[in-house]
Amino acid sequence: MGSVRKIIEKERPDAILPTMGGQTALNCALDLEKHGVLAEFGVEMIGATADAIDKAEDRSRFDKAMKSIGLACPRADTAKTMEEAYKVLDMVGFPCIIRPSFTMGGTGGGIAYNKEEFEEICRRGLDLSPTNELLIDESLIGWKEYEMEVVRDKNDNCIIVCAIENFDQWYSHR
Repeated sequence: MGSVRKIIEKERPDAILPTMGGQTALNCALDLEKHGVLAEFGVEMIGATADAIDKAEDRSRFDKAMKSIGLACPRADTAKTMEEAYKVLDMVGFPCIIRPSFTMGGTGGGIAYNKEEFEEICRRGLDLSPTNELLIDESLIGWKEYEMEVVRDKNDNCIIVCAIENFDQWYSHR
């Protein structure tokens, strides 16, 4: 963050657009916001708020947000220790999906079919997650994945610009 702070101090941008720079840009923007750098130099975050980014990245907050709008979600919970992870496993069973919070492109996550794989993936994920947090949820292997790309304007007009059925295994790019 120190280098980015120096750049902001020197260049004095009006705004940053973290949603166009991948996971690194999102993490950097959250860090800049958290440490008051954006406020200090009057830089506006455009494209998404820090809260929206955090809600999308924080597995527990995302799950709660989806449930609050009535979307059905796989059985899941978060864990910060191996003891907590095993409690979640008791609830979701095998196979299960393990995803560390705030990692690039799902780094450190995976699918566990048995206790040995579960322990290995959880330990790796806890180590790689900057928040030492995992989301462990029931597997949806065998389900189909569809994506809808939607554009919405400030008047809440929406259009679907793309509909995709993914033929790869749904978890492979998470």
